[in-house]
Amino acid sequence: MSNATRSGDMNERNSGVSSTSFGTSVESKAQIEDAERVASSTQNGESLNVYRLLPVAPAGDFRWQNAPSLGEVVVAARTAGDARIVAASRELDFLEIDALPGEDVTTRHASAFRDEKAYTVIEVERGRTDLARGVVDEYIATDTIKPTQL
Repeated sequence: MSNATRSGDMNERNSGVSSTSFGTSVESKAQIEDAERVASSTQNGESLNVYRLLPVAPAGDFRWQNAPSLGEVVVAARTAGDARIVAASRELDFLEIDALPGEDVTTRHASAFRDEKAYTVIEVERGRTDLARGVVDEYIATDTIKPTQL
């Protein structure tokens, strides 16, 4: 399906390009602002859920070759998917240390917390307003990536 429009001249060739530009309408600007607000940290009184992330892959599973199991982690987040992102955000990233690949390459997407076959997410509590979005309980190791210089 095409978004192409015609100007009214039936003999004019349709290039498939419209004169509009992304993000300039009032509606687009409002959607962008809403997305930024939702993706940012929580505000006072925001309703969050408490989730427990538990490792479910066996100890000898190949998933633990790239990312060691960090055990059980409890986080405050908006959704189960957000809980995975919150837990992964606490891990060390290539961009934060002198380690390859570095240079504008992130490892956040490769976290074991984001793998549903490595970790499962269980909702513990719902509708808490006294917590900030983040890890509530347990230590998340930051030495999962080794620096190239010691």
